[in-house]
Amino acid sequence: MTTEPDSTTSTGGRQITLTPVPPGVWLIIGGGVTAALGPLFGFLTGSMLGSTTGSGDLSPIYLGLFAGIALGGLGVAAVLLGARRLIRDRQGILAG
Repeated sequence: MTTEPDSTTSTGGRQITLTPVPPGVWLIIGGGVTAALGPLFGFLTGSMLGSTTGSGDLSPIYLGLFAGIALGGLGVAAVLLGARRLIRDRQGILAG
């Protein structure tokens, strides 16, 4: 016959304290993913649209790659902004 464990006794385990992620970390992670995958998805969408045979038109591959590079640039800007927030938060912790 088994009995239920007593809820008043301590198991003697280590206490776990959950701390929130410092501000700016998620911006760095999201910006890094966007900066890495933006040009790839731009090239992919341009490839799916196909190429034109006209003499004066830009190919959709080039336009998609340009849009992806622009999106990747926004991702790099987000990484820099997140790093700035993280550094400022760390300096505030060290000063106070």
